[in-house]
Amino acid sequence: MPLNHAEPLIGSVPHSRNRYPFLLLMATMIIGAWLALWLWEQSPYGHYLNHGQLIEPGPGGHGGHAHASTTLSALVFLGGWVLMSAAMMLPTTLPLLEIFRRLTRKRQDTASLVTLVVAGYLTAWLLFGIVAHLMSWVVSAILMQLEWVRLNSWLLAVMVLGTAGVFQFTDLKYKCLDKCRSPLSFVLRHWRGGRPQQQALTLGIHNGIYCVGCCWALMLLMFIVSTGSLGWMLLLGAVMAAEKNLPNGRYLARPLGFLLLAAAALVAVQNYPALSP
Repeated sequence: MPLNHAEPLIGSVPHSRNRYPFLLLMATMIIGAWLALWLWEQSPYGHYLNHGQLIEPGPGGHGGHAHASTTLSALVFLGGWVLMSAAMMLPTTLPLLEIFRRLTRKRQDTASLVTLVVAGYLTAWLLFGIVAHLMSWVVSAILMQLEWVRLNSWLLAVMVLGTAGVFQFTDLKYKCLDKCRSPLSFVLRHWRGGRPQQQALTLGIHNGIYCVGCCWALMLLMFIVSTGSLGWMLLLGAVMAAEKNLPNGRYLARPLGFLLLAAAALVAVQNYPALSP
């Protein structure tokens, strides 16, 4: 039976003297990612963190220059997406990383193995970012050709908020959330020690896939509505960390779903009188 993260983990896996340097290093990485995002947001290139800028047609029509500009913008945006994923999502997976570090503490290559787990985890989020970016670009390019949609763009916000709210009540949400909340059983299931580098990378990818399955709707909300807002990043990152790591975090999913559905309804009520024919 999988161990829920709400159950005590202390004593399940031996402690080691390297725990605090490891946590300090992870804290430095996470704070560094947040600082880099803040500096990026303040720079002249801050608009690259805003997904909405990528779907707007640039100068030059559909020629080679516009294509090159779009490609460069997409690559820079994906770099920002990885940085944002590290800032928002690495804190939610610290229990798993600490358990894995303890289990491999006697190996000479512990640091490189933990690095591979982190790399695999962020790879899963990078792949999601690529898919989400492409889907958003295609859908936006199609919808923006419709005059009625351009005049009533608030409907897209209602759709995104509503989708994120409904997902909070689905079985997939809870199946993935329970996997994320059971880091010890997850590590024991995916780590056997043979082919250590490959297994460490695979473990990170598998955990990242379940994390994407648990949090994709909230991240998609971030992706479309306000990718460049550090305030939204902090708020959503804290919500996802609470869902995954607090003893009763599992029970936050449904109230959050109701809140998102209420936000969708509020946006609809506020904008419906101005609905353009």
